[in-house]
Amino acid sequence: MDDLSLEKIEISGPTLASLIQRASSSPSDVDGLIFGQIHRIVSSNLSDDSPADFASSSSSDQIVATVTSFICSGKTVSFYDPLGRVDSRRIDSLRIDSPDRLIGWFSARRKTVNRPSMRELAVASSLSSQFHLPIEDSQNPNSTNMASSVFFLLTTPSTNQCIHTHEYRAYQFRPSKQRLEPRSVAIVNIGPAFRGHYGSFSPKSGFPPLICELSSSAMSVDCDESSLSAKKQSAKDQKEIDALAEGLQVGDLKRLVGAEAANYTGGIEEMYERMLAKIESLASDVEKSSARVFEQEKHNRKLRNRVARIGR
Repeated sequence: MDDLSLEKIEISGPTLASLIQRASSSPSDVDGLIFGQIHRIVSSNLSDDSPADFASSSSSDQIVATVTSFICSGKTVSFYDPLGRVDSRRIDSLRIDSPDRLIGWFSARRKTVNRPSMRELAVASSLSSQFHLPIEDSQNPNSTNMASSVFFLLTTPSTNQCIHTHEYRAYQFRPSKQRLEPRSVAIVNIGPAFRGHYGSFSPKSGFPPLICELSSSAMSVDCDESSLSAKKQSAKDQKEIDALAEGLQVGDLKRLVGAEAANYTGGIEEMYERMLAKIESLASDVEKSSARVFEQEKHNRKLRNRVARIGR
């Protein structure tokens, strides 16, 4: 496996904001894993502004890491020991719910300089030696692997300031040089500069499974609410829900996926329109009853004033 160099590290605005918010809201320093993808992007300077630009156009081959999500390691149990050696079993338990691949880790410290420590260097070295991911390349399916070498460092200034300031830098650990090299951070947005990113992106999330069966636990109650009255109330609530659904069962939801979905959605839309009509009728009744209550309050206020004058 070659020690390839990243051109830059991309992260979306919401993901970066969420990472900074998690670091600032934590009662102490925090660290965790970051997930994403690594792409080989062929960028071109071809422009539509002038036909003469077509002849002088050129392309460049870049390897870009894209951060899509992160997860904190926890307050009590970390994924590395005091010497910076990572625990692969702990990391596997943390990344089990992430749809993307592990590309590195992050560390958030307060009132320190924005420079990696010796322990963070050791953690990055241990992580990159145990975890790797393939480089996504649409033009070359048999692409090589790359180490999970991305490191994000977030810090706050060491001096007290009236304005909360958060500094962040991205690094790549180079196994051949045994050091963390800074990399530029690009906030992914929509525009001409990001055409290469969107052109090489391939979605990984499949359609989620639709559970169409009613589990027995959905109708069960807790041990402290297992009285007869609680069961009667649960049955009454279920009857009211069935009345609003007008015969639609949970098992019928599976018909929304598949060949008969186009025919079945019409019935769902009609039921939805009838429910909206019921809601409008209820809203009208509430408005009329509120008007009657207001008139009754005015009448009661007049009676109280009349009684007060008689008492004088």
